[in-house]
Amino acid sequence: MLSEDAAAEVVAVARRAREAATTMAPLPRAAKDAALLAMAAALEARCAEVLAANEADLERARAAGTSAAMLDRLTLTNERVTAMADGLREVAALPDPVGEVVRGSTLPNGLELRQVRVPLGVVGIIYEARPNVTVDAAGLCVKSGNAVLLRGSGSAASSNQALVDILADAGTAAGLPADAVQLVPGAGHESVKALMRLRGLVDVLIPRGGAGLINAVVTESQVPVIETGVGNCTVYADADADLDMALAIALNSKTHRPSVCNAAETLLVHADIAPELLPRLLPALAGAGVTVHGDAEVTAAGAGAGVDVVPATDADWGTEYLSLDLAVAVVPSLDAAVAHIRRWSSGHTEAIVTRSQPAARRFVSLVDSAAVMVNASTRFTDGHQFGFGAEIGISTQKLHARGPMGLPELTSTKYVVTGDGHVRS
Repeated sequence: MLSEDAAAEVVAVARRAREAATTMAPLPRAAKDAALLAMAAALEARCAEVLAANEADLERARAAGTSAAMLDRLTLTNERVTAMADGLREVAALPDPVGEVVRGSTLPNGLELRQVRVPLGVVGIIYEARPNVTVDAAGLCVKSGNAVLLRGSGSAASSNQALVDILADAGTAAGLPADAVQLVPGAGHESVKALMRLRGLVDVLIPRGGAGLINAVVTESQVPVIETGVGNCTVYADADADLDMALAIALNSKTHRPSVCNAAETLLVHADIAPELLPRLLPALAGAGVTVHGDAEVTAAGAGAGVDVVPATDADWGTEYLSLDLAVAVVPSLDAAVAHIRRWSSGHTEAIVTRSQPAARRFVSLVDSAAVMVNASTRFTDGHQFGFGAEIGISTQKLHARGPMGLPELTSTKYVVTGDGHVRS
């Protein structure tokens, strides 16, 4: 049962955000960019404050037995704070989407029709662990003319509070409305539930985190939701793959940063190259600390290469490990790989490694995921890597936005129709 006090606190910040949104919408690019640059400078100047707050979160997380993957997501360093500040500067350098004419024409009756981008209004972000999301989300929302309500997890409460205090102070001093960037009060589920009921005050909610969080928001929210999905990503090494390339892409996709959603969780190897690739790949994965969960053929190849392989079950194919674990199977054809992906993938990112253009084209046409890589690591599905400056999340749904969500995805459109005394007959 939601307490009246908890609900009232969330309603109060949402009302303030709604007022701030009306001021944010018409701000010129110069004002928003100046605020972003001021926020970046403040983050760097107050880095020690951020790291002290983050250490308090880490101490609580370690005491609670938090996994290594989640600790990695939670941890801030000087370098990561600098990267967040640089991200704000990159967003400031990007074109302003607000006011962009999506399409326009003069109708036969002389009316001038323009469809232009406008801010969404009040954007609520519900997310887990990663405090860098606080800065990325705030920066993108400010640049796109939105007010933002940030509801991070309790595990990062101290970090998020410090970050929002710094961002809000700097933004207000640079001329933004005082409530453009706010942290939603409350550490329990009550405040999340209250936020999900604020249809009319909050224009859209974007959940970022594990499947449990995302499913809860999608199924319970009365506010429209842009669904960001979990990342059960697959790399497929085709019959015509370059073996060195397949090895490098598989290792990078899995081990570059295993705790994030664009890390590979499954590797499929065409049967024609399995006898050559697996004896090289399995020791390389083991050397990188990866535990392989394999089918019968992979298990046998592991035994021949002196590598322990855990027999895979159906649960492995559907798991987003977020750790140094990888499910590996041998498939008889490209179509079998596609069938596997269609059954088990979360629709985030899939990659094919092949020298065959027909195979690449067929894979791209048949795989229905937000991003499909050809001869490239799954780790590139990222707003920063795509040149968006940062991302608000990676959408795996098909309405409004799909894939890494940058500035244009944080806008809606409206039609502006200009006449000269036109009346309809």
